[in-house]
Amino acid sequence: MVTIRLSRRGAKRAPFYQIVVTDSRARRDSGYIERIGFFNPVARGQEVPLEIDMARVDHWLERGAAPSERVGQLIKNHRKQTAAAS
Repeated sequence: MVTIRLSRRGAKRAPFYQIVVTDSRARRDSGYIERIGFFNPVARGQEVPLEIDMARVDHWLERGAAPSERVGQLIKNHRKQTAAAS
């Protein structure tokens, strides 16, 4: 099964996550099918905390990919922010 989940990058005590599409059996930080965004939980100042390619998210969701719990929350919040900005 294909999953949309976070893959950790960054240094110790400075987490940075990529939002990736991967096989659910693969390890967290191993190879992935496609990178569709990133999440920076410690963004400061002008840094962008979240960027998601929603067209690719919709593409993978239509094909049966299941988002992890945290990625599902991030997608939901991103949709709310873009709807409020429009």
